[in-house]
Amino acid sequence: MRTALYPGTFDPVTHGHIDIIRRACTLVDKLVIGVAINRDKGPLFSLEERVAMVKAESAPLGDKVGCEIVVHPFENLLIDCARDVGATVIVRGLRAVADFEYEYQMVGMNRAMDDQIETVFLMADPKNQAIASKLVKEIARLGGDITKFVTPGVMEQLRAKLL
Repeated sequence: MRTALYPGTFDPVTHGHIDIIRRACTLVDKLVIGVAINRDKGPLFSLEERVAMVKAESAPLGDKVGCEIVVHPFENLLIDCARDVGATVIVRGLRAVADFEYEYQMVGMNRAMDDQIETVFLMADPKNQAIASKLVKEIARLGGDITKFVTPGVMEQLRAKLL
């Protein structure tokens, strides 16, 4: 069984995240979506809320292609999380060149810690390249239309959180 780990903060989960999850599912038998406990980022949603959102939005995706999806919160090093869940692949989404520079450094560090775990980059679909959770939250906070960036369920949760 080929297992991959797709890590992120998912604060909130966007159409861009969902696209990467859907595409990663076609490459592996099991996809573990690692929801990072990252206090430095000061997430809007609690860990429990983010895990629930990711579960709700990703559940139908694995069924379509026969991929098991597991949502797993983590606070340790990414490479340790990958080992913990039995992943041999880390999936990362790239939107722009700026993403690549950061991710390139991360791959080097992760390979130095465990050269048996590969990293695979999936380029964002062009219609999702501008989507960033931080910007979605800001648009929602200022009363803008976020329907192009998140699902109706996530939009409802964002509005409830920001009221």
